[in-house]
Amino acid sequence: MIVLTVRRLTGAVLAAAALLSLSVVGMPASAIASNAAFSAWLASLWPEAEQLGVSRRTFEAATRGLKPNLSLPDLVIPGRPKARPRGQAEFVQTPARYLRERSLASLAARGRSLNKKYRSTLLRIEREFGVPPHVVLAIWGRETAYGGYKLPHDAIRALATQGFYGKRKDFFRNELLFALKILEEGHVTRAKLRSSWGGALGHTQFLPSEFYKLAVDFDGDGRRDIWRSVPDALASAAKQLAEKGWQRGRHWAYEVRVPAGLDCTIADPDYTLTLREWLRHGFVPTSRKVSAAELDEKASLLMPAGLYGPAFLILPNYYVIKSYNFSDLYVLFVGNVSDRIAGGSAFATPWRKVVQLRSEAVEEMQERLAALGLYTDKIDGKAGMRTRLALGSYQKANRLKADCWPTAAVLDHMRRQATSR
Repeated sequence: MIVLTVRRLTGAVLAAAALLSLSVVGMPASAIASNAAFSAWLASLWPEAEQLGVSRRTFEAATRGLKPNLSLPDLVIPGRPKARPRGQAEFVQTPARYLRERSLASLAARGRSLNKKYRSTLLRIEREFGVPPHVVLAIWGRETAYGGYKLPHDAIRALATQGFYGKRKDFFRNELLFALKILEEGHVTRAKLRSSWGGALGHTQFLPSEFYKLAVDFDGDGRRDIWRSVPDALASAAKQLAEKGWQRGRHWAYEVRVPAGLDCTIADPDYTLTLREWLRHGFVPTSRKVSAAELDEKASLLMPAGLYGPAFLILPNYYVIKSYNFSDLYVLFVGNVSDRIAGGSAFATPWRKVVQLRSEAVEEMQERLAALGLYTDKIDGKAGMRTRLALGSYQKANRLKADCWPTAAVLDHMRRQATSR
């Protein structure tokens, strides 16, 4: 009994000494405990991984000794001050910066060349899924620069980190399990399983669960290979768009010149008219004529920079592209590149210089607009169409210039109004 007690005490002392030693060389005890919790969490995933068909050997090889990557964005780390959000470029850059002419023109030129190279494959994809070549190519171009962009992260490590420390733990936990299944089935080696910080894989950036739902063997070699086979990757992207409701033979949007004195708060996705009605109200297409087949299609107005940039009449296919990446700027990027590959041109109206508020400032603005009953969407720090619409309503109600663009001056006005009540 005495020997057992001494042994327990000795073990505790040694453990404490180990913690102290590691703290001295630069790793605090809290970090050690956090790493231990991360390892224990990984180990706890084994029963679910086994249910998906992952072998113990694959599971251990992928997770043994794995350390989290705490440099990833969107993490919530205990004991660490809240980091300034970095997030995706689509949500933190101004339209002018994200939609740079040089990038759009370069990708469009490369896309036209690849359209010739893969012409027969792309036409087969269009026949089967209804998505035209230029749209599929534009997605490939935006996602990985036609395969030229080398994905920076080990997918297992990125997904595990997001699953343990991220803001959407359950979501990434599920994706990690499917990534382990991908390894188990030999679709790609661990060394080649590279991803974005959010775990998206391959030429056209599929999440692991999307691979199992939507990946296509289009080159007929018996494998669904979104990493090395261009036909498989492009057909998989087309299938995803088709599954989301892509309308064959329809455009995604028309850029338009708006009537003078336009009220920017009608740029509301719930405010729809037929294209014929928009044209009657003085909205003029800037580049191509609206097709006769689409004149009776419902459309809404999009003004991604408020009054400080181009305006678009957006159609159902716009939202299908948006399902690939939930960002208006992403859709405009892909849409413009696809139009140019098909022979179209640059945006007719220039993007004027605006300042992008930091995410925390936009979040405060959303909270204040929500308190006034003007905003009912997510408090996420992203100046999306719902935020811009609510802001325009606030500007009108307070007799400010209604430009539907979030600025520090309007946020200061909200603060003053709140303190004066």
